[in-house]
Amino acid sequence: MKKNFVSILFIVPILLMTSCTKGFLDVNKNPNAATDVPPKVLLSSSTVGIGFVNSNELGKIAALLMQYNSGIAGLSASYDQWNIASLDNQWSNELYNPTATNLGILIQKTQGTSPFYSGIGKLELAYLISIATDLWGDVPYSQAAQGLNDNGSPKFAQPVFDAQSDIYLGNQSKGIKSLFNLVREGIADVNAAASVLRPAGDDMVYGGNMSKWNRFGNSLLLKLALQVSNKAPDTTKAVIRDIVSNNKPIIDALDGSLDFKVPFNSANPNAYYLQDIGGSIPNTEMLSSRFLALERSLRDSVRLSKFYSKPAATFVGYDNGSPVAAPAASTRSVYGIYVLGYSSTGPDGSAPVRLMTAFRNNFILAEYALRFAADTTNLSTYYRNGITASMLSTGLSQADVNAYFAANPAVYTLSGTKDQMLQQIITQKYVASVGNAIESYNDYRRVGYPVLTAPLTTAGDDPNTMPQRYPYTISEGTSNPNQPNPRPKTNVKVWWQ
Repeated sequence: MKKNFVSILFIVPILLMTSCTKGFLDVNKNPNAATDVPPKVLLSSSTVGIGFVNSNELGKIAALLMQYNSGIAGLSASYDQWNIASLDNQWSNELYNPTATNLGILIQKTQGTSPFYSGIGKLELAYLISIATDLWGDVPYSQAAQGLNDNGSPKFAQPVFDAQSDIYLGNQSKGIKSLFNLVREGIADVNAAASVLRPAGDDMVYGGNMSKWNRFGNSLLLKLALQVSNKAPDTTKAVIRDIVSNNKPIIDALDGSLDFKVPFNSANPNAYYLQDIGGSIPNTEMLSSRFLALERSLRDSVRLSKFYSKPAATFVGYDNGSPVAAPAASTRSVYGIYVLGYSSTGPDGSAPVRLMTAFRNNFILAEYALRFAADTTNLSTYYRNGITASMLSTGLSQADVNAYFAANPAVYTLSGTKDQMLQQIITQKYVASVGNAIESYNDYRRVGYPVLTAPLTTAGDDPNTMPQRYPYTISEGTSNPNQPNPRPKTNVKVWWQ
């Protein structure tokens, strides 16, 4: 996967692909090095990088932990049983390098003169760091993505690991800017009156439309606010109330036209395709029989047929952690058109990676209305809009949505206690989030839904506890004395839980 990632998806010169934790030892400038990469290259490569980070191994692990899929062989089988190896490549060669590094350079190059670029950079960096801290807890932030020195080395070769609470909420005494304020700065930049350079085709998602980036920024604030709701509920209420009461624009088009979807194509396929179809280790995971059972209980086979393949008359799943041999490869249900993308000859990796969507925003607002708002008038509307937007995003029609709601009043109507309604909301959000399991993993650790049971076989740091975080990497631990040592085991909760 590393070879595919570096050689196919990233066109930034190798100078920029330096780890946030490993600087060049040679302090002299290399006259042959490409030190002035244009913002348009940095932007396009970083956007693809975020999509790849989310959908590659980090997302694969989350999809197995959250029992969308079950592992059959190799690392997938290990992840399925809660045994997560050191994710050195994902940490050093995907997330921090080159993606965070390039975003830092983009911001450094354009801040003050071309705020449209610096604003997008700040918004993408905030999203990327949220992935890192949500999965690992304390991570480099204030000293990461700070651009390069004149000799091409990172400004901080051994960045500190900031506390997750400081990353989210900031710490003035330590000079740590909160993710919320980083997003607010990004929103201010994309709403600037003028910019020397303007993104166009290099903005692969919105084509340089700053009003859509403004919607992305406000949507990101919704996501971050809900993430800290257990530890900083006043922040949650203040941030979301400000967006709702002031009618600030968010990603809310149910037809998906405003969704933040990182594009891929058959020439540069998404990571799901590389993992399961076109890479060196195919056929290592398939549909979990547990997710299949949930979808059957919801009578949601039409949407499931978009999420997963149906090789015969019925879907074929496999139990998580099962010691029994998996079904023959030709009979397995695996990711379908919604996740992989298809051409006339079969899956081709052309599906986008969906990072910020109308369906997720509506479920966020539904949870906010249920838990925090004084007025719950729009609660049911948000909830139904979330399901509707999800179904439309798979290619179903509004008539399909209407027929599903009519045939399933128990799904259509929120009912029961407050906790039961929360379970309904999060369960539907979980179903909709096939293809972005990291978000479901966050929700599960945050509120305990959907209801999951342990795989049939478990291992890892604590076979009795589902991993609450990813383990720190070996390479970072040996090169950066600031990484927590001894590392917290995977059964240790992150701060916002």
